[in-house]
Amino acid sequence: MDLDLNDEQRLIQETARDFADNEIVPRARDSDRAARFDRELAQRLGDMGYLGAPVAEEYGGRGLDYVSYGLIVEEVGRGDSSARTVVSVQTSLVCGSIERWGTEEQKRHWLPRLCSGEALGCFGLSEADAGSDPSSMRSRARFENGHWRISGQKMWISLGNHAEVALIFAQTDPEKRHRGIACFLVPTSTEGFSSQEIHGKLGLRASDTASLALDDVELPEDALLGEVGDGFKIAMTALDSGRYSVAAGCVGICEGCVEASVDYAKQRKQFGVPIASFQLVQEMIAEMVMRRDAARLLVRRAGILKDQGKPNTAETSIAKLYATESAVECANLAIQVHGGSGYVDDYPVERYLRDARVTTLYEGTSQIQKLIIGRAATGINAMTPPRVDA
Repeated sequence: MDLDLNDEQRLIQETARDFADNEIVPRARDSDRAARFDRELAQRLGDMGYLGAPVAEEYGGRGLDYVSYGLIVEEVGRGDSSARTVVSVQTSLVCGSIERWGTEEQKRHWLPRLCSGEALGCFGLSEADAGSDPSSMRSRARFENGHWRISGQKMWISLGNHAEVALIFAQTDPEKRHRGIACFLVPTSTEGFSSQEIHGKLGLRASDTASLALDDVELPEDALLGEVGDGFKIAMTALDSGRYSVAAGCVGICEGCVEASVDYAKQRKQFGVPIASFQLVQEMIAEMVMRRDAARLLVRRAGILKDQGKPNTAETSIAKLYATESAVECANLAIQVHGGSGYVDDYPVERYLRDARVTTLYEGTSQIQKLIIGRAATGINAMTPPRVDA
């Protein structure tokens, strides 16, 4: 497996780094303080082609490989995880699902506007009582008189208040559990659809997070994405891509922690010398460097496998698990290096910690990733409750 970047990938990485430094970093602290979703920045991400990087050019994307997409997400994540969330949701969850499962008409109607940033989309899978177990969702879809009718509620939906289209997962036959789930393209202007902003988040304060409500929403027959019963497969393939982007973004957090800590440690003096000369400070920086490099290589491996069209669910889960947990650890260490200065937002490290924490929860908790990895190693699915005979 060749882990080296080619010239085009290096140029993509450098361009994304410059964009993050010039467009994302200068806005990050103020947007975080104000808990303000920056729609203008989301549009700039679209202008750069970052909201549909792997999507085919004929549908408005850039047709990039997954390794290049990961490099973009890493740099955006280094700048601000709230901006990275826009890229991840729009590209991996929404655009990727429509491109893979949509009809030609659905793809041509939605993808160009989504890839350009003209429109935003959201991914309505999670519910208050259905997170790690989507088959227990309570949203219902029924087909009658040539139309679909959907009722239910969704929770923790990124971009839900600003999206023009929502991918909504609903159960058509509860007895079939995951085999009865269907996915629908729901214009958010449809009567009966509403959203409400979720306040008081620990991190990702500049990211829009919503609860969604669907009150007997009526949709045409062609609003169905894929076939009835495909919903679970659509969700799982989307999450495979989403976990990759979250992992890449967390490599960016690790990189940001290293950069901020090295700069601070070389400038800050105690006992007449830079604290970078202290052994235990170097130990903390070395730990961050090690975690950053290992996470980056695991993400790179997953991206290469995706580009080769090979199975990569376990490898993507390994990358997601290690990178997200490492981002939390690196941010915690970075605050320690900064001392009291790291506890306020004059430096980015306290935001890195707050933003990193949620990455171990969404798109599959760290515990779910371990079960996926364990299943791949043993061939036994621990997520299926064992049968108990009376």
